[in-house]
Amino acid sequence: MSSPVLDYRVLGAGDLPALLLLDAATNSHSWHPDNWRDSLAQHLCLGLFDGEQLIGFAVASRVLDEAELLAIAVDPARQGQGLGKALLGEIFRQLSQAGTASLFLEVRAGNGRAQALYEAAGGCETGVRRNYYPQPGGGREDARLYAFTLAGHFA
Repeated sequence: MSSPVLDYRVLGAGDLPALLLLDAATNSHSWHPDNWRDSLAQHLCLGLFDGEQLIGFAVASRVLDEAELLAIAVDPARQGQGLGKALLGEIFRQLSQAGTASLFLEVRAGNGRAQALYEAAGGCETGVRRNYYPQPGGGREDARLYAFTLAGHFA
């Protein structure tokens, strides 16, 4: 019996229950279901699936030739397997094919794994937003800002 093939799929309203579960498992301040409904209707929401199981997602908002990566996550049980890198590469590819030249994002200052991923993928740190993210139990955490050039790299 062969193992299921990992594949990507644009997410829709029917994926909302799985998205809510995965978001809650990966984010200390997960999105409200209404935020997910709006994103599914308005943004590029890409899912990474193992068979029928959603194991990762990425959400990007695109305006003209720029995009912002609003969220990216991989199931905690599947982290450390290169899936985040693959998911990031796929969202870059899809955005680039749609004519996106630049992508921007922010990441928690304490999330060294994500920062290493973004730097390895060619991101340049462009600044800091002080006290941007809420922390569990109170307080705020800085966000580091990254920019990527997509034009011509992923077509």
